[in-house]
Amino acid sequence: MRTYETVTILKPQLSDNEVAEFLNSAKEFITKAGGEIVSEEKLGRRRFTHEIDHVRDGFYVYLKFRALPAFVKSWDEMAKLNEQILRSIVMLSIEIKAKAQTVK
Repeated sequence: MRTYETVTILKPQLSDNEVAEFLNSAKEFITKAGGEIVSEEKLGRRRFTHEIDHVRDGFYVYLKFRALPAFVKSWDEMAKLNEQILRSIVMLSIEIKAKAQTVK
């Protein structure tokens, strides 16, 4: 399994309860596909620099999870069909380890 990060922008009309429901359903979608949640965060409502579908702001949600590479396609398909989502992107998470430096 690989580690992925996703940032999803939800429609601004959603209430806090609806955002929480989306987050729970997204986590359930990941775990049902055999993945596991590493971390989650509600980043809050933010204003866009450019309109997306005639909308000026949205609610950002961040998830970090482990899943098989084929799962990313399933996530993208789900995001396209879900009417609550304005935009969603999944990125491969890469940890950068600091290299020890020797002082001369």
